[in-house]
Amino acid sequence: MAAAAQAPAPAPDVRPHRTRTRTRTRAPRWRTALRYAALVTVLLIMIGPFLWQLSTSFKGTTEDIYTSPPRLLPAHPTFANYGDVADTIPVWDFILNSVKVAVANVATNVIGAAMAGYALARLRFRGRKTAGLVFVLALLVPMEATMLAQFATMRSLELNNTLIAVVLPGCIGAMNVLLMRNAFGALPYEIEEAAVVDGANVWQRFTRIALPAVKGTLAVVAIFSFMGAWDDFLWPLIVLSDSDHFTLTVGLNFLHGTFSNDQRIVAAGTIIAVAPLIVMFACLQRFFFRGVGEGAVKG
Repeated sequence: MAAAAQAPAPAPDVRPHRTRTRTRTRAPRWRTALRYAALVTVLLIMIGPFLWQLSTSFKGTTEDIYTSPPRLLPAHPTFANYGDVADTIPVWDFILNSVKVAVANVATNVIGAAMAGYALARLRFRGRKTAGLVFVLALLVPMEATMLAQFATMRSLELNNTLIAVVLPGCIGAMNVLLMRNAFGALPYEIEEAAVVDGANVWQRFTRIALPAVKGTLAVVAIFSFMGAWDDFLWPLIVLSDSDHFTLTVGLNFLHGTFSNDQRIVAAGTIIAVAPLIVMFACLQRFFFRGVGEGAVKG
């Protein structure tokens, strides 16, 4: 009996595999040029007034600041205008008052908003959703609508004409609380569950686990609080009556009045008021932009 012939093995598929390549369609050049033109236009609109004030603050009294066309670079730069600001008003006292108000506002907002945001995001209690809705509704009320009630409250507490009255209404902002709630809400619950198993209480979970993970949002809250307190003009003007307690924004109002109306000195005072904001943002910008990735777990 002849051995059964084995069936030949199928030939391997030697056809070349087709790899899918994604081709990126490049935008037309005119669209790219239009985008850059729009960005440059927005940049000039935003930074143009600041550059003009900076240039004016370095121009001497013999140089015309109303030339046509306007000239951005001063012909003979001088720092005399900044010295004239200190001679016209007690600028250092006003700066000290603004620093006190701004630091207190940053501390109260960072601590208070972080605690309130953690409670709204991570704790379970009756009325939590209602409390979150109240903070959202607080954003819809304009500040001017509450100033009369705030002034009456400060007067009843005998805090008028004090820096405490300037700080109290904005010591914890509703927007800051919502920012911290969103940051804490993005954290994985498994981390806290593991901490609960290890015996950590609420305060330990808040300080050792939650806060280190939201440094970016804390920097955002700190920057917004500092800017809001430093730039505030209307409320300090209403609640303060003694010039010894004036903040910098209120005190700079004396630079253009009956006895002084030099636009060079006004520009120098404006640069003095803006400079701390630029320095603070430059120091915290690394943490500021980190807020996009809040809630990430590091191995």
